[in-house]
Parts: sequence; C-alpha cells; structure tokens
Amino acid sequence: MAPRIASLYLPAAAILSYTSPSEAFQTLLPKVSFNLFDPPKPRNAALDLENQLLAAIQANGDKRLDNSQEIASLVTQLEQCPSIPRPAIAPEVYGRWRLLQTTNADTASPIQRKAVDTTKFDIFQDIVFAEDDDSKLLVRQIVKFSERNELCVDALASTSAYPLQELTDREGTGKILGLNILGVSLVGEEAAEDADRPDSRIRFVFDEGKFDFGGFTIPYPVPFRNPFFRDAVKGWIDITYLSDRIRISRGNKGTTFILKKETLE
Repeated sequence: MAPRIASLYLPAAAILSYTSPSEAFQTLLPKVSFNLFDPPKPRNAALDLENQLLAAIQANGDKRLDNSQEIASLVTQLEQCPSIPRPAIAPEVYGRWRLLQTTNADTASPIQRKAVDTTKFDIFQDIVFAEDDDSKLLVRQIVKFSERNELCVDALASTSAYPLQELTDREGTGKILGLNILGVSLVGEEAAEDADRPDSRIRFVFDEGKFDFGGFTIPYPVPFRNPFFRDAVKGWIDITYLSDRIRISRGNKGTTFILKKETLE
C-alpha cells in the first residue's frame, strides 16, 4: 500500500504558515514507520519447537517406542511450520539420520516394534546412493549392536528425481493368512499422496539385508526378492517436516518417525 501523504496536496505556503521550517519539511515526507525500536520477533519459531521436541524426547528416557502426547503435539506443530520444500528430493535429505523416537502403532510389524523398543542399540536410516551406481537411490536401515556388529537392510528407493520403474504402488495390505507378520500397510485411496506437499514421498522396496559381525556376514532371513513377498515389502515414507537437523516422517503403516541428522561415517 502506498504511504499516506495527503499533506502534499496542501499548498506549500499554507503548510509553512502553520509550522516551523523543520516541521514543514517533515510534513512533506512520506509517513513511513520503520519500527526501529520494536522488540525483535523470534528468529525461528520452528527452531524453538525443534528444541522443545529434542528436550521432550530426552526427558522421555529410553522410551523410543512411545505415544507421548507432548511429543505428538510438538510433532503436529512442527508439521504446520514452513520447512524445506520438496523434502524428498532436497539436498538436505541425503545422508545419515538417527532414529530418536517413533510411535507404537499396532499396524507395525512385531519385528519392527521389537527392534525399536529399546534405546540399547542405535538405529540409523541412511538415504544414500549405491556404491556401484550413483543413479540408484537407497534407503538403508542400520541397527548397531556394537562398534563392529550391526544389521543392515537395504531398500531400493524411488523419488521424482530418481524414479525406479519397478516401484509401483503396493496392492495388498501385507497381512498373510490374516496375520500381521510384516506389518499392515495403507493401500488404495488411503495411501494417496498429499497434494499440498509435493515431492514429499520416498517409495521403497526392501531388497537385501545382512548381519555383519566384524566382517563375518550372515544374510537376513527374509527373502525380499521372492515374488511371493515382493508386494509385501514395498512401502513409503512421507516427509512432513525437514530441516538441516530434524526430519519427521510418516510411513505407510501409520507410524511416525522422528530422526536427527548425523555425520555419515
């Protein structure tokens, strides 16, 4: 809106007759207030919420798998804050992320709930490129039992920047003979992407895994590449908040994940 300068329409002589020269000069200037002495606003409301979230998770102790109302409220508030746009293809999404907390959802697989139920073992999620093909995107899940012992499970990933033709939408919920063995996924319309969050989804399909005990490896016992299981090991994560240190994701099994950026070794 243009500044209000109605006084400029008065004859100069009339102005000078009622004011001093200095006041007259000020009257002729546009009345623009710069609010130089207003108290500064918070630099970043989202940063304050991030700090509160990290503090709440720390105060929650070893309950990495939990449905804390305080944490859930902070997550919802952060998801309503502006964050890095198109997070699934943003440069900040790549690298190593430490799992801080996740929700206890009945739709998650029993194996998943057991793996994250304790903070005894560190859990990481790497969003990286394959060592032998820098056009192949991977979502790598790592459970560190110790410095030399770990479980590593690789999933082939697909985004608009690195599409993978194989990754069509899954067709089944994942129940096997009516049982929740590998987790129960949203499918169909319930699994539709949020049109208000473009490029926020990373699709993936688990491909291979192994236990590594100081160089001695044992294959992960789930046959991910078996055609019978292939649809059941497809999934996706929607990134609902992303900064250079915090990522909040919601998965296809209805689980919320809170992760913190780490230095990739």
